[in-house]
Amino acid sequence: MRRSCGARRYVFNRALALQKERYAAGDKHLSYADLCKHLTAWKADPATAWLKEVHSQALQQALKDLDRAYRNFFEGRAELPRFKRKGKDDAFRHPQKVELDQPNGRIRVPKLGWMRYRASRLVEGEIGQGTVSLRAGKWHVSVQTKREVEKPVHPSTTLVGIDVGVTRFATLSDGTVIEPANAFRKAEASLAKAQRAMARKIRFSSNWRKAKAKVQRVQARIARIRSDFLHKASTTVSKNHAVVCVEDLDVRAMTASAAGTVEEPGVNVRQKAGLNKAILDQGWGEFRRQVGYKQKWLGGWLLPVPAPNTSRTCPECGHVAAGNRPSQAVFWCVACGYAANADDVASINIARAGHARLAYGETSPVRASAQEPTEAGPALAA
Repeated sequence: MRRSCGARRYVFNRALALQKERYAAGDKHLSYADLCKHLTAWKADPATAWLKEVHSQALQQALKDLDRAYRNFFEGRAELPRFKRKGKDDAFRHPQKVELDQPNGRIRVPKLGWMRYRASRLVEGEIGQGTVSLRAGKWHVSVQTKREVEKPVHPSTTLVGIDVGVTRFATLSDGTVIEPANAFRKAEASLAKAQRAMARKIRFSSNWRKAKAKVQRVQARIARIRSDFLHKASTTVSKNHAVVCVEDLDVRAMTASAAGTVEEPGVNVRQKAGLNKAILDQGWGEFRRQVGYKQKWLGGWLLPVPAPNTSRTCPECGHVAAGNRPSQAVFWCVACGYAANADDVASINIARAGHARLAYGETSPVRASAQEPTEAGPALAA
């Protein structure tokens, strides 16, 4: 499996280097079919004959990944492809010939044969491609399936607005509060200790690799805790509400560095860095993504609404002013005196904005990256 990961990485990097060389020379960009011809030549070369030891599908999928990466770059969806490093995102994929024996807990991967596995869930449908990946010293296999399902009808008829934050992970307009997991913050000290130990070792030595493995274990545990929390929270929200309204936040822009430049240094850099770390620890973008596809599965909608002034608008009189929010957690309307928690006010305003968009028939996302709603919307309770 390590050999397959290494061969896939070699083919990807060599093909990327070839594309860069051709671009520098002013030659035409090679297509996937053209790259496959070069792959055949590389396998025939005695210097790289070891590529034959790996299944051809895994190598071809590396070229497909590169072709897709370039296509995303040309269409403005991603940055220019980069070379892959050993030990980072090690994986290989087989688009077919993956067999599954669930009663006996076995899976067959081409060139590797039958292997035992521990299932995380029951696999339903026709088996498609399988992806084998290495994360923190553990091998994982992800199986894609295809099956027919009926058009879903959401069991609920309610609409809810959600305001995400750092002190409270999510505040719902029905009064529900989801407390944050703070996976990174709780493990930050142990992670820093492991990273310091790794920094004291000679790079690529045996002890350095052991220290690196410990760092990866801590990071993998943080990721598992965050993923488990986000899945449970998004599943609860999706099952209980037919329409979920969220702020259309650009998390990447919100977490950009405030350091500035040498000529124009930033202000409050340390405070902004701490806020960025807290925001990224919550996983707002992943939460929205999970709610989006789970709503689609259940027959509901994920409806983004414009973010400005959601926490500065009074839900009683409608007055909008920066002074309505004297602190992070307090809302106090300067016009009518209405007082409440700022997150509660924001969630109510988000829900009302979602109602307004539905009333005017605006069901398209605010930004192009937002989750598309399903075709048939649910009936809403008043």
